[in-house]
Amino acid sequence: MIEVFGDIYCPFTHVSLRTLTGRRRDEGLDFRLRVRAWPLELVNGEPLDPELVAREVEALRAQVDSSAFAAFDRERFPTTTLPALALASAAYERDMETGERVSLVLRTALFEEGRDIADRAVLEELAAAHGVEPPTDRHLALVGAEWEAGRARGVEGSPHYFIGSWSRFSPTLDVREVDGRFDVSVDPAGLEELFGQI
Repeated sequence: MIEVFGDIYCPFTHVSLRTLTGRRRDEGLDFRLRVRAWPLELVNGEPLDPELVAREVEALRAQVDSSAFAAFDRERFPTTTLPALALASAAYERDMETGERVSLVLRTALFEEGRDIADRAVLEELAAAHGVEPPTDRHLALVGAEWEAGRARGVEGSPHYFIGSWSRFSPTLDVREVDGRFDVSVDPAGLEELFGQI
């Protein structure tokens, strides 16, 4: 099992998870992802700035994955991911496979389908499609508990990976910001280090 602390509206986490699941599919690998909540609106004390995310998306699309972010819309970018993270927690309570699937579907809905994952109707539709009961206040509390657990474990940002005792922030991507411009590339050494732990 690979544990990943990340937020749903973090574009770096989205591309990182696409990279992992793509390699799993292409190479017939056998592992599951336990994607844990790292709500950036709590980490930073405010929601992500859509303009910042747009610059990150543009850099990722141009430099790493031109097929990603097919329907990203900065005008409809959600101001919170807490309800969506709570849905992911509810999905993981059902079983690992459902939790992983819903975690990925939420990111696809936001970045590839342009859906508002802060909209209750959208979340209810996604929950029903995957056989998950809508999240409750208890699941929202689990989001906060995972954030606190991540802080205690030394999570540095989104995404942060754990495999057993191995831990690393963003091993799949090398991200640098120079003069307001993002320079992003795949980190082959980091990827091999990560997959070497499986």
